[in-house]
This record gives sequence, C-alpha cells and structure tokens, in this order.
Amino acid sequence: MATCSSAGCDSPVTSNLACPKCLQLGLPPAYFCTQTCFKSNYGSHKQVHSLAKQIIAAQGVQHSKTPPRDGVTCPVDAAEEVKLSLPSWAKGYQFTGSLRPALYSPKRTVPPNIRKPDYADHIAGISEVEERDKRNHNSIRVYTSNELDGEYGLRHASRMGREVLDVAGKALRPGVTTDEIDRIVHEACIERDCYPSPLNYYNFPKSVCTSVNEVICHGIPDYREVQDGDIVNIDVSVYNLGGYHGDLNETFCVGNVDADGRKVVQTAFDSLAAALALVKPGTLYRDLGTAIHKVAKANQCSVVRNICGHGIGSLFHTIPNIPHYHKNKAKGTMKVGHVFTVEPMINLGKSGGDLTWDDNWTIVTTDGQRSAQFEHTVLVTETGCEILTARDNEPVMKWNPDLNYR
Repeated sequence: MATCSSAGCDSPVTSNLACPKCLQLGLPPAYFCTQTCFKSNYGSHKQVHSLAKQIIAAQGVQHSKTPPRDGVTCPVDAAEEVKLSLPSWAKGYQFTGSLRPALYSPKRTVPPNIRKPDYADHIAGISEVEERDKRNHNSIRVYTSNELDGEYGLRHASRMGREVLDVAGKALRPGVTTDEIDRIVHEACIERDCYPSPLNYYNFPKSVCTSVNEVICHGIPDYREVQDGDIVNIDVSVYNLGGYHGDLNETFCVGNVDADGRKVVQTAFDSLAAALALVKPGTLYRDLGTAIHKVAKANQCSVVRNICGHGIGSLFHTIPNIPHYHKNKAKGTMKVGHVFTVEPMINLGKSGGDLTWDDNWTIVTTDGQRSAQFEHTVLVTETGCEILTARDNEPVMKWNPDLNYR
C-alpha cells in the first residue's frame, strides 16, 4: 500500500487524494493521506512544482495543444516556394478535403505597455486562473454596471473586438494570405491597447483564428493565399486594459462563391440569429441548441457538436457552456447580467462530424465539406438580449450579404 507523500508522514493512502498541481504539470501523482496533511505540508511540497517548471522550461516540454515547433514557420522574406511548402507534420497526412496548410510567420511580439492575460507568458500557454475556475466555480458570474460600463469595461472590450474584426474583414480579398490577416489583426489590437487573446492561449501561435472552407474553427493563419471562391471565417478576440475579453467572428464569401458556399454561410448567420432571439431572463441555456438545429436542418446542413459557446469576461472561457445542438444537456438558466458567446458551427450536409489536424488546433469536417460560423458576445438584460459585439446601429441581427461578400 502506498504511503503519504508528506515529508515525515508514513500513513497509508486510502483515497485518491492527489496534488492537482502535480497532475497539471504532468508529474507522477503525489498522494496524501488526508486533506489536512496535504494543506499542512503544501509549503514544502510545492518546491517540487518550482523545480518541475524549471525543467519544463529547460527541456521545452509541450502542452498537448502545442503545435509542432519544428518545420512550421519561416521568415516573411523567405522564398515563395519555402513559404508554401507543407509543414513537417503534414507530409503524408491524410486530409479530408482539398485545403492544405502552408508555413507561417514567427510569433509576433506584444509591447510591454499592453496588459496581458496570465497565459501570455506561460511556457505551455496555460491559464491558471481558468484552471482554478474550472475546479472551483459552479455559479455563472453576474456582471455589474461598473464592470460593464467602466472606461475599460466589458463593453469596451467587445467594442474593440468589433473594430478589429471590421478592419480585418475589409482587408480580405483573393490573393491576401491569412498570415497577412493575422498581422493586420495583431497591429489593430495593439493600436487599441489590447492584447490579441488567442496569442499563446494553450500555445496557439497566432493572434487570430482564420478558418477556410472545410476548416470548422481554430485555423492557424499561414502563407497560403485566399482563393477566389473561398469562404473564410475570421475569429477575433481581444483583452483590454481593464482585464476583459471580447470575442466575435464572421464568415466571409471571397469572390465567386458557389451556391452551396453561400448557403452554408447564410445558414450559420441565421442559426445564430435564431438562438439570440431566445436570449432573455428565464431561458434555459440548453434551449438555444434546438433553435440552431431547426435552422440548420431546414437548409440541409448539420451542427457541430464538440465545440460550444461559453461564458466570457475577465476569463476568456468559463461557464456557462453552451452547446449548439438539439437535445443537449446544458445546465443553467439565463439571468440579468450573464455574459456569454453563442457561436454555432454549421457544416454542409448531414455529418456534423469533426476531427483535428496534427497541428493540434485546426478542426475540420470529416467529409471535407465546407463549414461556416458566426459568433457574438451577448449580455442578458431585463428586456432580453444586448449584442455587445454588434455593428453600430445593428441591435438585431439582419442578413445583409453586402457586409460579408468580398
């Protein structure tokens, strides 16, 4: 029988009481006989964590979401054939569709005057604040008027996100690379004294997600040029000086997009609009999925099940979790002051399936068909829903193809 990990304690371990920090760092489990013993000896035990972090830093150990570090980047002035070559991980990989990744530029830097989230400089990109929240926080946060309306409050973060996405959307056209869109987003964030939230979040290497054609979400911007007929999702998230995140995305039709491409884009838009029409005090979070499902099914499309909307604010991702599919088991009832994202991912056809490329981030359809998505950050108000990331003078979502055709 194992004995307690506390120094000087030989008591047998009769439960699965293990140090959570050791597990987080990937260390062998350290078991303790009682909670009291663990707490009284934590001061000495945590020295193991400090040593482990130093070893991790020295050896460059990767988080499970960390993209491969070798054979994925090259300088912006590299030869074109080098920039367009396959990353090392992709050689021999079995792709589900026609899209192929290219190399991408080195990680962009953030000036010291920009407030950073806790994961920005973490070697594995882990948000320890979010990890603690997952373990300890069971109630959905209610935001106050001061938190929402302060000079750098949550409304400000959402408004900055809206501005950055508008800048990026205007730059999208055939021939531009998604790596260039990443540069534009990064610089637009810095100009607004914001940190680009995706950068180094669990080691994501870029400042924005760009998802092309069969990519459902979390596409890594690279040197591939956007082609005439592509559909491209740009997912922008910012972190402002007040310590709040704003998150939104849109899918754009670039050039001459065929009827199916236009259909899936508008279906994704209409799915989100149908869900937001239900947002008000007393609505069950699980009910949003049914509204989304009905719109998708009516248009011969399907809903991705494995990626959810989420609470947002001082944390990038927190409760509530908001599935987008029918008959889900989401917990919780909407209350005034709740802030969250709704972001249905809609696939052409009936599959709705997804898998992740070996870059550990890019999620694609299993059948290679195209996928589209729209996302807003919303606030539950006394009278219903306020879209915090809406365009100016657009309090309710209304489809206007001129805004999303390039």
